[in-house]
Amino acid sequence: MAAAHPKDLATESKYNVRYLNYWLDAESGTVMCLAEAPSAEDAIQVHKEAHGLIPNSIQEAFEGR
Repeated sequence: MAAAHPKDLATESKYNVRYLNYWLDAESGTVMCLAEAPSAEDAIQVHKEAHGLIPNSIQEAFEGR
């Protein structure tokens, strides 16, 4: 993931996405990314173009909830 995140950052502006942070649970192999994006599809497209690692799911989050 350490190698993939900079690739997201290099690609994100093309899709008006802003990747803010990521977390890796090495024990379970779970990775979570926090991003601001116009749509889930745009966030996926950044991952697809940047490194090909596609999320299994996307959850929308709201500040203060």
